[in-house]
Amino acid sequence: MHDYIIIGAGSAGCVLASRLSADSGCGVLVLEAGGSDAHPLVRIPAAFSQLFKTKRDWNFETVAQPGCANRRMYWPRGRMLGGSSSLNAMIYMRGHRADYDAWAALGNRGWGYNDLLPYFKRNEGNAQGASTYHGADGPLSVTDLRDPHPMHEAMRAGFEAEAVPASCDFNGAEQDGAGLNQVTMKNGRRWSAADAYLRPALKRSNLKVIKDAQVRRVIFDGRRATGVEYSRGGRTEVVHATREILLCGGAINSPQLLLLSGIGRADHVRDLGIGAVQDVPGVGENLLDHLIAGVIVGVTRTDTLAAAESIGSLLKYIFQRRGLLTSNVAEMCAFVRTQPGLAAPDLQFHMAPGYFFNHGLGREKIHGAAIGPTLIQPHSVGRITLASPDPLAHPAIDPRYFSDERDLPLLVTGFKMARRVFASHAFDGLRTAELKPGAQFQSDAEIAQAIRETCHTLYHPVGTCKMGPESDPLAVVDGSLRVRGVDGLRVVDASIMPTIPRGNTNAPTMAIAEKAADLIIGQVA
Repeated sequence: MHDYIIIGAGSAGCVLASRLSADSGCGVLVLEAGGSDAHPLVRIPAAFSQLFKTKRDWNFETVAQPGCANRRMYWPRGRMLGGSSSLNAMIYMRGHRADYDAWAALGNRGWGYNDLLPYFKRNEGNAQGASTYHGADGPLSVTDLRDPHPMHEAMRAGFEAEAVPASCDFNGAEQDGAGLNQVTMKNGRRWSAADAYLRPALKRSNLKVIKDAQVRRVIFDGRRATGVEYSRGGRTEVVHATREILLCGGAINSPQLLLLSGIGRADHVRDLGIGAVQDVPGVGENLLDHLIAGVIVGVTRTDTLAAAESIGSLLKYIFQRRGLLTSNVAEMCAFVRTQPGLAAPDLQFHMAPGYFFNHGLGREKIHGAAIGPTLIQPHSVGRITLASPDPLAHPAIDPRYFSDERDLPLLVTGFKMARRVFASHAFDGLRTAELKPGAQFQSDAEIAQAIRETCHTLYHPVGTCKMGPESDPLAVVDGSLRVRGVDGLRVVDASIMPTIPRGNTNAPTMAIAEKAADLIIGQVA
C-alpha cells in the first residue's frame, strides 16, 4: 500500500516523485511503461533523432490527415525514465505571458502568468544566474549552448533584415525577436527531468520506481480511485493508494488511460465494452499541437551537423564535451508577429545548422541549413479516442491538421519569410540551392501544397484533459487538476493545458507539476 501512485516517469511524473517523496512519512510509487534512460544516445544532445522509432519511443502515428496529403503522421514520444525530456531537442522555452493569462481568463484561477512564474523559477537552475524572470537554484540545469554554430550570425542578420530584432532571452520581459536558445543541458550533456528530479530522489527509501510497467486501468471503488492494474513481464499486478493516484502519461497516454478506466464519453467507452464510471465528455477532446514546415538550403560550409559523427567531432565530444555533438540541432529561434495589433507572436521559427528533414530519420550527410516556421497558435483542434479496449494498442490520434482554414495561410507566410531570410545578403556566399522543398514551388498555392506534403509535428501535443471551470462542458479537471466527478485522481501533465503555449512545451509541463505538488500537499488553495 502506498500513499501516492504516479503513473508515468516523464517530465511531470519526475517532478511529482521528487516533491512528494520529500516528506519521509509519505510512500510514493512510480509506474513507468518504458525502461531505463541509460544509453549514450540519450546523453549526447545532437543524437536525439536516433532514438526515434526505437524501444525508447512510443512511436505513435496519427490517423490519415486529409489536410496533409492524406498522410499518417509520425509522433515520437519518450518511453523511458524522463519521458520526452529524454528524447526532445532540449529547448528551454516557457511561452508568452499572454498564454497563461488566457488560462486564468478562461476561469482557471491561480494559473495566470504571475501565478506560474514562481514555479518556473523554482524549477530552473539557470547558468546566467537569478533575476526577476529566472531562478538559479532549481534542479533543472538551463544553460547557453556550449558551441553554437557560427551560422547563427547569418540567421540573426537575415531576420534583422525582416525587421525582427535580436533577442537574448525568450523567457524574459519580451518574447519577440531572434536569437540562440537556452537548453536543458549540463556540461555538454542532456539534463532531463530524470536527471534533475528523479535520480536524486531515488536515494530516499520511501520512493519506489517500477520500470516496464504498462498500466492497464485505474481501479475504482464506486467513484473513488483506489488502485492501478498494470502488466509487467507477462504478469498482471494490482497496487493500491491510500491518498491519490496521479496520472502523468502526457497528452496521448493520459486520455487513453482515463477512457480505458471508464472515465470519458460514456457512449464511447461502452461501445468498446468498458464499464462507464463517470461521463466526462471532454476526455480526449481539445487536442492541440504545433505544426512545422521546413525550408532547407545547401551551404558551402563543411562543418554543419552532417559532420557531427566524424572521428574528430566524436573525439572532441568525448574528451572536451564540446563541438557539433553538443548541438541541440534547433539552436536558434525567432518569434514573430505577422501583422500589427497582435497581442503576442503567432509564428515561431526553429533554425538548425544542418539538413534536418522528416524528423532527421534519413540521416542524410548533406551540408545544409534549415529554417522551420511553426504554427504556435493553431485554430485546428483534434481529438484522441480509443481504437481498441486493449491497453497495449495505440489510441486513434486525429489532430485534424489544417481543418481550420486560418492555419495554412499563416504557415505559407512563415515559409516565404524563411525563404527571404535565406535570400538575404547575410547568406551571400554561404547558400547554394534550395534543397527542400525546392525552388519549383513558387505560388502561394504551390507552397501550400509543399507544406501539406512535408510538414510534421513539432512534438507538442497538449490539451486532451483540459483544465476548466464547471461551466466548461469539455473540462476534464478542475483548477486543482482533480478529475471531474471522481475522487482520488488527478491529471498532471501537458494534457491539462486549456490552450497551447506559444513555444516549446517541456518547461511549462514541469512548471505545472511544480504547482501541482503544492496543490496536492496543500500549500496552495
